[in-house]
Amino acid sequence: MVIEQIYTGCLAQGAYYIESEGEAAVIDPLREPDPYIERAARSGAKIKYIFETHFHADFVSGHLDLAKKTGATIVYGPGAQTEYEKYEAKDGEKFQIGKLTIELLHTPGHTLESSCYLLYDESGKPHALFSGDTLFIGDVGRPDLAQKKGSLTKEDLAGMMYDSLHNKIMPLPDDVIVYPAHGAGSACGKNMSKETWDTLGNQKRTNYALQAQTREEFIQKVTEGLLPPPAYFAKNAQINKKGYKSYYEVMAQAKPLSVEAFETAANETGAVVLDVRDKYEFAKGFIPNSIFIGLDGQFAPWVGALIPDLMQPILVVAPKGREEEAVRRLSRVGFDNTIGYLEGGFEAWQAAGKEVDSLEYVTAAAFAERLKEGVVKQILDVRKPTEFQGEHVEGAVNFPLDFISQRMNEVSPNEEYYLHCRSGYRSTIACSILKSRGFDKVIDVIESFDKIKEAGVPVTDYVCPSTVKKE
Repeated sequence: MVIEQIYTGCLAQGAYYIESEGEAAVIDPLREPDPYIERAARSGAKIKYIFETHFHADFVSGHLDLAKKTGATIVYGPGAQTEYEKYEAKDGEKFQIGKLTIELLHTPGHTLESSCYLLYDESGKPHALFSGDTLFIGDVGRPDLAQKKGSLTKEDLAGMMYDSLHNKIMPLPDDVIVYPAHGAGSACGKNMSKETWDTLGNQKRTNYALQAQTREEFIQKVTEGLLPPPAYFAKNAQINKKGYKSYYEVMAQAKPLSVEAFETAANETGAVVLDVRDKYEFAKGFIPNSIFIGLDGQFAPWVGALIPDLMQPILVVAPKGREEEAVRRLSRVGFDNTIGYLEGGFEAWQAAGKEVDSLEYVTAAAFAERLKEGVVKQILDVRKPTEFQGEHVEGAVNFPLDFISQRMNEVSPNEEYYLHCRSGYRSTIACSILKSRGFDKVIDVIESFDKIKEAGVPVTDYVCPSTVKKE
């Protein structure tokens, strides 16, 4: 028996490869099929099934390309309506992978078709639960993504989740290993652990959602404090239902472009110029009006949250050797219109004598000194509201990056703003967006919140209703 978790940190997503006696199954594959095909080839195994736990909202699954390449059957749970061929399994239906048995457990709550897959070992003993977005380590799936106006509410779905957990999952043996679809950093839950697996028994003892004594208490616990989901979630879920362009087509269309061709494409197509380099490299110099979202961070989720149109043409500025990585990671969240990348990178743009912009940034120590001197007038904390409520710089206003477009009317291009976050990643993104919209007086506190505190900047957990001051 072989079980491999293939974890992708950018999306905080776990896909799974299972193998026995020359047969294999893949659970919740990412967009690119090659890693799973190559893994099976190393063992001489044939991929027989592709099991999907639900219609994913946070990434485009690779089931279609993988099925075409391998002949594997795509399996969903009850009620999963698609516009492509798949097998809709019944609750309790079992599938054979060599000497292993996999049973589908229909567990609605996160979505209506949500299902878990219970793996029995060669002796017929329950061994592992691939729990999708039903049960996470430390949390359960959010119940507000499949609600419909005039129909199901998040409370309705939370009630279904309670029934699924208590009737299907919690009665399983304590030594069953739980392998979820996501870990900390995913927006599919609100309290996920950084651990990517655990025993069910330990989750019964430690997971807050499984401690609820009544159905009503559970509904209250899992629905409170939910932030609006990222804008791209609903779109990705629809893509996974309807189908999509082949991953290989997406990769082939993104061409290396000379400086002249890149500039022409930017001017003629209305493409977003997406700079995915290190934050310091970006701040020192970038193509005017480009947006920074660095590859070495939560790249794909932030692209999905901040670029509203999945068909938006995109041009990439990447470190040398990482151009295809950027295109691949964009495709994982449904951005299939990357038309090219700058050949030779930003250095080629500079060498050609093209116009360059830069971003003023300061260290935490310099920020502290300017505060003492009284030159800092307005501070924008672009972290999530929950982070801000826990602790923030005195006098700062919470201006979450997640909602920057909705709150642009609160800031003025005539005012000077210092922006910060937890690590300097999100503040650099926010500064780049503001710069691209004509806000030239933004200063990035590029170091971490911990560094800011170490520099002696006063912090507090007191929160009063406030908005950005505009003159």
